[in-house]
Amino acid sequence: MNLPSQAGRWLATIPLCLSLSTAPVSAAEPPVVGSDILGMLEHWLDANTDLPARSDLPEIKVVSAQHAALIAGLPGRGHGATRGLYDAQSETIYLVHPWAADDPEDLSVLLHELVHHRQAPRHFYCPAAQEEGAYRAQSAWLAELGLKADVNWIAVILDAGCTPRDIHPD
Repeated sequence: MNLPSQAGRWLATIPLCLSLSTAPVSAAEPPVVGSDILGMLEHWLDANTDLPARSDLPEIKVVSAQHAALIAGLPGRGHGATRGLYDAQSETIYLVHPWAADDPEDLSVLLHELVHHRQAPRHFYCPAAQEEGAYRAQSAWLAELGLKADVNWIAVILDAGCTPRDIHPD
């Protein structure tokens, strides 16, 4: 048994494994987010929020949970499992696989991210300050369907304050 060569082979496979596990879900699997669905959600946002519609719609991609974790950055950011993300620079919404256009919970994630797309031109003191409005819209949309959003409001409100935590005097 040649331990150095086995270790070398193992180390050589790490980049391959990482590239495979973080790759977006294949093109054969993305949901059909048609203009009818986007139009319905955009119309709801027009009627129920003060956020003006944007002339451009975001690109929408479905990604694996591993890829979403890389996009999101630090683990533990957010509240619960990440189901969607918005990248303002690329104007892209990332929905986490599995995602289905016929599932109201999944549609509410898309609505939440569409709120972020509308918020993008505005200035926020910190990224977490955008979340309260997005969660409120998502919660209201689900409530109209007789569903309840699973949101930790205390955490959302505290994070939206953009204040540092765990500051101890010297």
